[in-house]
Amino acid sequence: MLLDGTPPPTAPQAPAADILALLGDRNTLARAPSFHVTEAHTRAETAAYRRLRQDVFVHEQGLFDGHDLDDRDTDSRTLVLVAKDTTGTVLGGVRLGPVDDGPDLGWWTGGRLAVAPGARGSWGIGAALVRAACARAEAEGVLRFDATVQTRAEPLFRRLGWRRVRRTEVEGAPHTLMRWPIGRVAAQAAATKSALGPLLAGLREPAARAHRQDPVGGALTLARAALGGEGFTGDDGAPVPGTDVIAACDAIVPSMVERDPDWAGWCSVLVNVNDLAAMGAAPLGLLDALGAKDAAHAARVLAGLARAAQAYGVPVLGGHTQLGVPAALSVTALGRTARPVPGGGGRPGHAVRVTADLGGGWRPGYRGRQWDSTTHRRNDDLRAMTGAVAAARPAAAKDVSMAGIAGTLGMLAEASGCRALLDVAAVPRPSGASAGDWLTCFPGFAMLTADTPAAPPLPAGPATGAVCGELTTGEGVGLRWPDGEITEAVASAVTGMGAA
Repeated sequence: MLLDGTPPPTAPQAPAADILALLGDRNTLARAPSFHVTEAHTRAETAAYRRLRQDVFVHEQGLFDGHDLDDRDTDSRTLVLVAKDTTGTVLGGVRLGPVDDGPDLGWWTGGRLAVAPGARGSWGIGAALVRAACARAEAEGVLRFDATVQTRAEPLFRRLGWRRVRRTEVEGAPHTLMRWPIGRVAAQAAATKSALGPLLAGLREPAARAHRQDPVGGALTLARAALGGEGFTGDDGAPVPGTDVIAACDAIVPSMVERDPDWAGWCSVLVNVNDLAAMGAAPLGLLDALGAKDAAHAARVLAGLARAAQAYGVPVLGGHTQLGVPAALSVTALGRTARPVPGGGGRPGHAVRVTADLGGGWRPGYRGRQWDSTTHRRNDDLRAMTGAVAAARPAAAKDVSMAGIAGTLGMLAEASGCRALLDVAAVPRPSGASAGDWLTCFPGFAMLTADTPAAPPLPAGPATGAVCGELTTGEGVGLRWPDGEITEAVASAVTGMGAA
């Protein structure tokens, strides 16, 4: 496997892909390096790297007695990256992998960075190995990447973008714990949700202005009806004023409608039913608006939509179809509940629970982005999951959207006027998904709820639930690790829409 996670070339005459070229490392490439960085694939390469470590850490530096091998070297998940010259001689290397022998939580460490004495200096091998290790860690879905480096190496790591955590010691020698900033969760949340506050300000301001002009008249009703109404701003659905009806609407990404029409049709029902379910509403019906290049393509979209509607037991009431246009699909769902569950009902001290269906697998073509847990489920299982919030009635609930588990938790916390801490090790996760993928993907069915610590779990049929965090004062989302460290996943508000 190459450093970007792809399989190595199979043809023996094909040269190994150069990680520096893959990373677009123009600075190093401009110096025409006479080395390349790759994963150690053979026992000979690994042995050469270990001999180099022996020379550097035992003989040259005297940091260890006899050898520097440890249990990380015997862990099959540990990866070794080596820098080789044009003759194949190993000039340097570094290892990286999960922090311990337990389950891979997305917390990795890098270490044993060694460069041959004659290859140090202007070659830039050490920096290239560090950059390659960072890229590989992120490609493996890592969310926390640490390295304990000798104090004299700290300036190099800081120049490369690492952050100092604290001073420490290894074998009596001064070291520094460094951390590579991984912004995957924040980037996902920003890409999918950060524009909402500024975009929707134009819809909220007329109601707010009318309220200011006539705070006790009809304008008050208008203000409360805008964008979900009082207490439901930024929610998964909107209570229709004066009724027990909940309305929700979702559009499917046009490229998905174009290339995977049946799945797009299924998801258009799935996401809307999940929105209603998060508010504790029973679905009444759906309205779809479909654009397609021709009737054949429209039929494939509607086939997926019809299958999902039948599986979830919700009728398609009507809609609009237009042919001869670019692919587009939007569905509006109507549901009913006398007591909607808000997304912003959480308070400091409430426990955060994730309830997710871990069955299924990655949708073909969407690995790491969309988990299909629903198309194989029986109808009664789907309805048990979507009825769980209504049965348990937590203080707050949100279904996990394209912002992922961590990003959606940020939305729940923002609407609740809180900060959230997520215990990474406690989050229910399928074995086929890395921590980074699972916390940022669309998981099919997953609910985030907040309530008192003694509140009962959601009766969600085949889904798995666990308390995995808490709401506190502040804003954003922190990832809490088994050693007590907290890394920042989302530094501030996700949508900018504020508390509900």
